[in-house]
Amino acid sequence: MPQSPTTGFRRKALASAIFWASLPGFSVAQEQETTTLEAIQVSADRGVESSESTGSYKAGATSTAMKMALSHRETPQSVTVITRKQMDDFGQDDVNDVLEGTTGVTVESVETDRTYYTARGFDINNFQYDGVGLPAVYDNVQGDLDTAFYDRIEVLRGANGLMTGSGNPSATINFIRKRPTAETQASVAVTGGSWDNRRIVADLSGSVSESGRVRGRVVAGYQDRDSYLDRYSNEKQMFYGVVETDITETTLLTLGHATQTSDTDSPLWGAQPLFYSDGSATDFKRSTSTASDWSFWDNTNHNSFIELQQQLSGGWQAKGSVLRLEQDSESELFYQFGTPNRETGEGLMAYASQYDLNVKQLVVDAYATGPFQLANRTHELVLGATWSRSETVDESRYGQGIGDPLPPLEEWDGNYPKPTFDAGVDGSDWTDKEISTYLASRWSLTDRLTAITGVRLTWVDAEGINYGNSQDTSYDAIDTPYAGLIYDLNRNHSVYASYTEIFTPQTEVDSNRDRLDPIDGVNYELGLKSEFLNDRVNTTAAIFRTKQENLAEADGTFENGVDTFYRGVDGISSEGVELEFVGDVTDRIQLFAGYTWVNIEDADGNSTREFIPEHLAQLRGTWKVPGVNGLELGSQVRWQSGISQDQGIATVGPNSGSAIVTEQSSYAVLDLMASYDFARNWNATLNVNNVTDEKYIESLKKFGASAQGFYGAPANANLTVAWTY
Repeated sequence: MPQSPTTGFRRKALASAIFWASLPGFSVAQEQETTTLEAIQVSADRGVESSESTGSYKAGATSTAMKMALSHRETPQSVTVITRKQMDDFGQDDVNDVLEGTTGVTVESVETDRTYYTARGFDINNFQYDGVGLPAVYDNVQGDLDTAFYDRIEVLRGANGLMTGSGNPSATINFIRKRPTAETQASVAVTGGSWDNRRIVADLSGSVSESGRVRGRVVAGYQDRDSYLDRYSNEKQMFYGVVETDITETTLLTLGHATQTSDTDSPLWGAQPLFYSDGSATDFKRSTSTASDWSFWDNTNHNSFIELQQQLSGGWQAKGSVLRLEQDSESELFYQFGTPNRETGEGLMAYASQYDLNVKQLVVDAYATGPFQLANRTHELVLGATWSRSETVDESRYGQGIGDPLPPLEEWDGNYPKPTFDAGVDGSDWTDKEISTYLASRWSLTDRLTAITGVRLTWVDAEGINYGNSQDTSYDAIDTPYAGLIYDLNRNHSVYASYTEIFTPQTEVDSNRDRLDPIDGVNYELGLKSEFLNDRVNTTAAIFRTKQENLAEADGTFENGVDTFYRGVDGISSEGVELEFVGDVTDRIQLFAGYTWVNIEDADGNSTREFIPEHLAQLRGTWKVPGVNGLELGSQVRWQSGISQDQGIATVGPNSGSAIVTEQSSYAVLDLMASYDFARNWNATLNVNNVTDEKYIESLKKFGASAQGFYGAPANANLTVAWTY
């Protein structure tokens, strides 16, 4: 239900306290000690070491939690960084591959070309590029997003309201782009493998002026591949160009643009039915596809940005960014719905649709950060503002013949007459606008104790229609506070605690026709972070509790008996444990290990979202073989516990009237790699995936009234030959 006056007051009081605590002129708790720390050194992004230059599994500072560059132990939240070395070792050419190997993240591939991600029980919808971004429109990614443009991918788990404001309390995925280098470097990598996979990526970087003040980088690639799925094929084209110039000794200007196309023939829209009408489970061949031979799904993504960084006196710097994203999607899709009869295989029906989507997003962000002195100690402050606008237009044109009976899937070959798409039309046209200001301080309370406090104020305005439903909503000065404490036990270990929030706007109204308050997402976290072997290895052990509050629930209808009014109720909550180990164990061994346990409950304390595994683990590592110069062997394994999905009620057979539950038992997927520097500047890497040929369903997340699904790829292999200068 809507917040009571007492609840509202407490939240405002907390936000106000954090706001005043974030100002340099106010101190929350001043210790009697007057020991002065060394000045905090603040440098522009150009001074942050890229992961590709280190060749390590362990990353340096991150800034996803806030605009300050914070080390592993300085960030009071769980953060996973997948470096360029990890991506290259295991052939992680698309974002799904990367996130499948990320602690606490599940990749929900409900179809071949539309993917959802979850963390801590909630869908991930916050995506950033170099720390700038906004929530995804439909909480998913369409197409096959390539990783060729990125130096690393940072995943901050839990709410991230200080830097994003709106979204889910799940995680923030931050794509850190490759940047120009002063020294000339170049590479070309050619890949060939199973199902006619052909790929080439070229990367050239260096100074473009004799003085070195202007530097540029170009990444271009192409991939064409078939699939283990019948009729499916995908073609990608990638281009990324970036130029940076030192306007003065203290001013850096950067301009960049990236374009990627992902064109698919015979994609899955929906997937295989997972049960028969008698409630028993189906078990089709892995290659089985419900797609027609004429269907396609083409996605194009444009990503342009401008950055201006200015070094100021006293260790301060200012940075302004403009980010423009545009997604175009065109498709003609074929969906099979219904429940087949176990004996005859009949019962599936046709559903064809033509679908176009255009999303344009513009984000302007500006901030300043630097150190300040208070009570004989050095602290750090960041102050900024963000303006964003998102325009979404899509249209569904439905095909003739919806409901036509289809042959059993065992006999389906994709041959279905292409219909005319004039049986009906629907769609969306809405605009979201946000203005935010944010303020955060990093307080050096003692030599060992650091506090981070901050608050973000957000103004939201949306208008338009989404498939007949109004998107009109407006909120003023929604506060999202942030608080964290880090205590250094010694030079190698720190304990931390943090409280973070995030919100999701709602369009529902209460019985007074007032707009419901936003959904509140709250994250509590307590953890231990450690460094070993002279900071060659980082570890994290964290416990968390995450919950949603004020979720809209139907509470009745108005006097007209048609329009519904709502109340705010408690939503989903989750609690769990996350463990992570990453780094260079020796000069020859690199390891990454992650484990997550999560328990997800609804407001009544019942288990929910059981398509998300309770236990999730990843382990990968490489070993440089002694005595054989240039030879490196490695493996990775991804394991998850069993999942399930309620599918309704059986309608025929001896189980008629009984509940149908689809189950995917626990499974592990094992990949192997071998890399060899066979000549100067030349390397060959062999990746063999799913070597045990495990058969498993990719996802049980519901698509419509019941979950459909398809199987993951069987055993396959790719060989990459790369030249590097």
